[in-house]
Amino acid sequence: MKAVLLTGHGGLEKLVYTDVPTPRPDSGEVVIRVGACGLNNTDINTRTAWYSKTVDQAIGDGGADGFETIDDTEATWGSGAIHFPVIQGADVVGRIVAVGPDTDPGRIGERVIIDPWLLGHGDWQNTANSGYFGSECDGGFAEYTKVRAANALPVTSDLTDAELATFPCAYTTAENLVNRTTPRPGETVVITGASGGVGSAAIQLCRLRGCRVIAVASLTKADLLRDLGAEIVIDRNTDDLESAIRTAAQGPVDIALDVVGAPMFMALINALRQGGRYSTSGCIAGPMAKFDLRQLVYKDLQLTGATICPPGTMHRVVGMIETGALKPLLAETFGLKDLARAQEIFLQKQHVGNIVVTP
Repeated sequence: MKAVLLTGHGGLEKLVYTDVPTPRPDSGEVVIRVGACGLNNTDINTRTAWYSKTVDQAIGDGGADGFETIDDTEATWGSGAIHFPVIQGADVVGRIVAVGPDTDPGRIGERVIIDPWLLGHGDWQNTANSGYFGSECDGGFAEYTKVRAANALPVTSDLTDAELATFPCAYTTAENLVNRTTPRPGETVVITGASGGVGSAAIQLCRLRGCRVIAVASLTKADLLRDLGAEIVIDRNTDDLESAIRTAAQGPVDIALDVVGAPMFMALINALRQGGRYSTSGCIAGPMAKFDLRQLVYKDLQLTGATICPPGTMHRVVGMIETGALKPLLAETFGLKDLARAQEIFLQKQHVGNIVVTP
């Protein structure tokens, strides 16, 4: 089959379109003919080893060419090493074409969407017991892929494969990010990176919970974000973000959901009310932030990270997809052989929603 192999840490030249053996299912596994596979920041982070603590730059600074100084022993989301070559791609939609032993053959032909979190039994927050599809195993940037049967979730939808492939990573991440702050109806939430996959998903998920949403993004995308449910859109380049947030909210906000990181971190913290909640699932604009601890202490704030999604998260997302509660945002589609170009466009951050490749 055709696939794109990540052959090592570095720039886009490490992505090689080539022939590899078609996967065969082991016990409890299924083989899926890939209809579409979405891109996400994890693909870039892993390729460039941005997760390495030796890197203190924004993702975009080395996204195309790689970073000069990395530690390849801590180059994955779980601070471990990655084995090359590997097929990346977490956001897979397709049909089951083969099953392994101990797997129901009646599933052949089933349309499925992959839950990318490969959680083990027991402590699912132990990184040694939790893998990610396309990182700790081969993923979906290929014509076929395999996964354990329990992670191939049936999906009934009129959406295209490319539209469905916008959901897995972005919406499970956003659902976890939102849940970490336990939003209540009527609360005001500010969301950074609101036009990206996770940010646009978080807008929809917060609105479903009855929250008022303030989005931080480029004003060129304001109309689309309002259509998703944002009440107000603040220019991401504003000089005084804290004041802009407080003005939009007519006071401090209850919750800040952040995927941008360093440049906006303290403005978000300062804009929170007493007892406010901040949660982050990424820091694409920079991981190193200054922090006034007095804000945390004397405002009784709650700060959380959001990475490993609890069991059942993708099942809930599929349910919302099937009822039409969530809207797919398909920015652009590329052929599999053009994955490197797709990542170039992805890194420019001019799109709204998700970019997808199709075999």
